[in-house]
Amino acid sequence: MTTATLTADLRATDKPLRTSAADSDPGKRMFNSRLIGGLFLAGFLAYGTGFALVTSVISAPDFLANIALHKTTLVVGALLMLLTIVTDVWRAVVFFPIVGERGRSTALTYLAAQIISVTMFFVGALSLLLLVPLGQYVGGADTGWATALGSLLVKFDGNAYALAQIALAFGSLSLWIFGLRVGLIPRALAGYAVLGYIIHVVGMIAELLGYPISNMLMIPGALFEIALPIWLFVKGFSAQAYGKAA
Repeated sequence: MTTATLTADLRATDKPLRTSAADSDPGKRMFNSRLIGGLFLAGFLAYGTGFALVTSVISAPDFLANIALHKTTLVVGALLMLLTIVTDVWRAVVFFPIVGERGRSTALTYLAAQIISVTMFFVGALSLLLLVPLGQYVGGADTGWATALGSLLVKFDGNAYALAQIALAFGSLSLWIFGLRVGLIPRALAGYAVLGYIIHVVGMIAELLGYPISNMLMIPGALFEIALPIWLFVKGFSAQAYGKAA
C-alpha cells in the first residue's frame, strides 16, 4: 500500500456521499456480503485441507522414496491449494461494487495483491507436483541429487507460500484500513483485522529469515477470516458504507 493510495482514499473519504438505488438495495448488499463471506470460507477450507494433505506426505521421513504410494494424496492436496486462484481473485473483484468509487484505489491495491498472492501459490503448488516424477529417480545407486532436489522443491514451496502471504496481508491491510475509516464492518473488527495482518506480515518475514514462528503469528489473522464470514452471513456490510460513490 503506497502513500499515494492512502492519500487518494483519505481525500475521497472527505467528499460528500451519494447513493444509487442499486447500491441501497438491501438484497444486493446481503448477496454480495454473503458471497464475500462464502469465498473467504471456501478459500480458507480449500487451502487448509490441501495443505494438510500435502504436509502428511512431505513431512514423512524419506518421503520421496515413497512418493508413488502417496501420489494421489499429494496431487489432490496441491489442486485444492490451487483453488485459491479462483476464490481469492473472485473475492477481490466482488469488492469493487462494495467499496464504491471512494475506495477504488483500495480495491485495485487489494486485487493486485491477490494476483501476486495466487501467482506465488501457483508456483509453490507446481513445485510440489514436480515431486511426483522426481520420485522415480530415487532408489538407484546415485540418488543423492534427486533427494536434494526434492528437499529444495519443498523449501521453494515454503518460501513461495510466505511471499504469497506477505502480498495477501499487505492487500488486506489496505482494504481494512479503508474499512475501518468508513465503517464497512464494525470498527472493532476492522481494527482487529489491521492488527492481525500486521502480526501476520512479521511472522512471514521471520519465516523467510529462518525463524519458524509464522504458524503462531498467523493465528490472529486466521481468527479474523473465520469471524468475518459469520458477521457477513448474519449482518452483512454496513448499509451506510456499502457502495457509496464519491
